[in-house]
Amino acid sequence: MRGWVKVVLVMILLAVVAGGLVLLVAGRPVAFEVLQRRTAARFPEVRWITTGELARWQEDTAQEQPLILDARTQPEFAVSHLGGAVPIDPYRPSLRSLQGASKTRAIVVYSSAGYRGARVARWLREAGYTSTVNLAGGLFKWANEGRSIFRDEGRPTAAVHPYDRRWGLLVKREYRILAPEVEKRSAAP
Repeated sequence: MRGWVKVVLVMILLAVVAGGLVLLVAGRPVAFEVLQRRTAARFPEVRWITTGELARWQEDTAQEQPLILDARTQPEFAVSHLGGAVPIDPYRPSLRSLQGASKTRAIVVYSSAGYRGARVARWLREAGYTSTVNLAGGLFKWANEGRSIFRDEGRPTAAVHPYDRRWGLLVKREYRILAPEVEKRSAAP
């Protein structure tokens, strides 16, 4: 019996080491893909937009621009956010953030990595906002791609609030700041 236990423990240890090596080599892209799949499985009714698609949309000034909602906490928003974003409380969302927007208006919701954004996007769809999408990878992926982020009064910045030490690893070191961790009020996917 002891021989089988050792074999099983060795197999588990090898699987953990192999998984760690894959993440070390493949890095953030794999982590974002895994997170995206798990979040999409948790919120199957939510539609998604990639960072590249949103960037192209914003560059096309002939097209009506979406309302962009930041589904992070106020301390996170104060550090940085997407240009023109309006904060919406991810834990107690309110329609006040929509400023009387039509229920057919294009809305892009984002959060740090996508989970809280998906929660708010689902809530908006349930409230009748039919053109709501969530940003895959959230602000973390957007910043990692070197896309513009802003702080108060539209001033450019390169700083990103890491949410907490673990999730902050999704943000490249040059963007991640030291900041108090966000109070966890929702379970991760």
